Amino acid sequence: MNAPSPKCRFHVVDALRGFALVSIMLLHNLEHFDVYFLPPNLPTWMVSMDKMIWDTLFFIFAGKSYAIFALLFGLTFFIQTNNQNKRGNDFRARFAWRLVLLFLFGMINSIFYQGDILTLYAFVGLFLIPLVKLNNKWILAIALLLFLQPYELFQLFTAIQTPDLKIANPKSWTYFGKMNEYIKADSFFATAYGNLTNGKMAVLNWSWENGRFFHILATFLFGMLAGRLNLFAISDKNKKFWTKALIISIVVFIPLFLLQMNLNSILSSKAILRSVKTILTSWTNLYFMVFLVSGFVLLFNTKRFNKILGIFSPIGKMSLSNYVFQSILGSCIYYGFGMSMYQYTGASQSMLIGIFLAIVLGVFCYWWDKNNSRGPLEAIWHKATWIGSK
Repeated sequence: MNAPSPKCRFHVVDALRGFALVSIMLLHNLEHFDVYFLPPNLPTWMVSMDKMIWDTLFFIFAGKSYAIFALLFGLTFFIQTNNQNKRGNDFRARFAWRLVLLFLFGMINSIFYQGDILTLYAFVGLFLIPLVKLNNKWILAIALLLFLQPYELFQLFTAIQTPDLKIANPKSWTYFGKMNEYIKADSFFATAYGNLTNGKMAVLNWSWENGRFFHILATFLFGMLAGRLNLFAISDKNKKFWTKALIISIVVFIPLFLLQMNLNSILSSKAILRSVKTILTSWTNLYFMVFLVSGFVLLFNTKRFNKILGIFSPIGKMSLSNYVFQSILGSCIYYGFGMSMYQYTGASQSMLIGIFLAIVLGVFCYWWDKNNSRGPLEAIWHKATWIGSK
């Protein structure tokens, strides 16, 4: 099994991770970091432009960018495990400790932004540990089963038996309904407490209701398989693989997406509709994510686009730091304890703010990378991971 050595980096992976982070940053800015508010008295032309920007960016990136992160998380897990195996070390216990540290980083991030994904990754990542010794066929089988959303399929089967069943509103709605009380407040401590209590419950419930737990673990496993098969290395074989993946993913995505968009006119049962929507959304997101990854890899490995897409590499090498930094900056810009910009910015202005933040962090990352081997939080994470080792 070929794999990169500890000193080798796949620059395409760094760039892809940076690309995903920037796209996440843009979406978070459009959402005002969970302060959903449309400023009044905007001119009609700007409202129209805001809607176009919102719809376009969410179509391209929503549900896909975090999946790219998950794919690369699984890839990194394989690389770290494989490198330690070559040295005769069992990485599983150390990886579990690494996830504890990631959870702590996630809780710190949650102080500023309740939509944090790090804590969720840390929890789901634990399920990789008992699966690491399985062969590729078993890993693929489990990943495909999780991808099918087994719990939601069970819910769908139940709904089909009783299509007139009245279903309650999602539990997460109760928590999301309370978030404006503390996010718009002018107290940082009230916001932090609300994010860590009500906000965490909102995100956990929403993630379960939308099949994110199964989806994330499936994508982790696909990333681990990509590492085992060395799919991000430059070779003619891999070029053919990514080309096929690009074509197949978009061919499958289009009919799934069209079906998803027309479900309301096809299904009358609310119970059936909810389960089918959850399943189809998960499937369409994953297929479009594969399309984005395939296209990015193919373009990155060409002379014309290598330098252009390479600007994302420093950002991707410091993805943990940047993910937390953008939460801190975003909350200070949009929340009540900060500049309260949620009151004044539509999607157009918020996108420009997001681009500005991406440029600022990009310049910082480029400078930092020239003088350091790891980002600020990455260095802490690395040192804490190996604490007590010889």
